[in-house]
Amino acid sequence: MGLRIGQLASRTYVNKETIRYYERLGLIPIPSRTAKGYRIYKAQTVDRVNFIKKLKRLGFTLNEIDKLLGVVDRNEVKCRDIYDFTVNKIGEIQHKIEELNKLEKMLVDLKKRCPENKEIYECPIIESLM
Repeated sequence: MGLRIGQLASRTYVNKETIRYYERLGLIPIPSRTAKGYRIYKAQTVDRVNFIKKLKRLGFTLNEIDKLLGVVDRNEVKCRDIYDFTVNKIGEIQHKIEELNKLEKMLVDLKKRCPENKEIYECPIIESLM
């Protein structure tokens, strides 16, 4: 037996609108409908929504997730496509890490400019940013 949208939302800990949105984007299959128009999702949709959530937590965009799911859904050339995608994502992550390290150094430097007396009117951090 299939799952209604509320049951799917409950099992995956996402709200109904998120499920409808994933459906509109094509991230999850369009469900069948009852005579009264209720959506009926296959049980596998729980795993698919959880997979999407896991990828989002790892920093993947919905567009990237769509591409990955497209590779998963096709049975041809999976390994090459996933490898290329992975190499590109590693490059993006390394770039973000470099940018975050630069930001951290800048913030540490700004913090060092702050005097012990935090009640003074003039703020060296704001002055250095202006």
